Amino acid sequence: MSTYFTPASFKFLNDLARNNSREWFLANKARFEEQLRTPFLTLLGDLQAPLAKISPHYRADTRSQGGSLFRQHRDTRFAHDKTPYKTWAGARLFHERSKGIEAPVFYLHIQPGGCFAGGGLWHPQPDALKKVRDFLADNPAAWKKATQGKAFRERLTQGGDALTRPPRGFDPTHELIDDIKRKDFVASATFDEKLATSAEFKPYLVDTFKRVAPMIDYLCASLDLEF
Repeated sequence: MSTYFTPASFKFLNDLARNNSREWFLANKARFEEQLRTPFLTLLGDLQAPLAKISPHYRADTRSQGGSLFRQHRDTRFAHDKTPYKTWAGARLFHERSKGIEAPVFYLHIQPGGCFAGGGLWHPQPDALKKVRDFLADNPAAWKKATQGKAFRERLTQGGDALTRPPRGFDPTHELIDDIKRKDFVASATFDEKLATSAEFKPYLVDTFKRVAPMIDYLCASLDLEF
């Protein structure tokens, strides 16, 4: 079984957090490529086949630009924090129709002390948000099956932001009102650096994506997307 990340991958991210400057990053570009970017892209390539078995409509895209892996550079134009680089590495395994259409993703996040994997729909725009809420109101049983079953609950936790009051037009006594109030429809499982640097990591990720898949399937249905 393959391993991808090593303790050096996490040391690079820790060092980057302490030295978040263009000069330091350029001086350590070889470390970034060897210890973080190349292993992450290799992992994404190895996830393509098992992901296709979960859903033929999802992609683990290994392109270095515009693929699944997020750029390490931060967009600081509208941010208070002007540090130039992310101190984590992340990837979204996206729907084949996601260009120009909001679609849920499978997600992987590598960060010292803050690793997680899962998926869902993060910060959907108002029209997509309304579609999901309407779908939840009309189809509660399938959502409960996707998010309250044993496979989901023993690994995954739902997260994200929510309204304090029910959105306008929805029955406040609806059995799924707490889910209808959500602004994000995401679930994740946390893991440690020991797992991330072990041969068990890829099987763990595939298993986690299988567990979150029914929720992703449901969100795709709410947005008229194939799964």
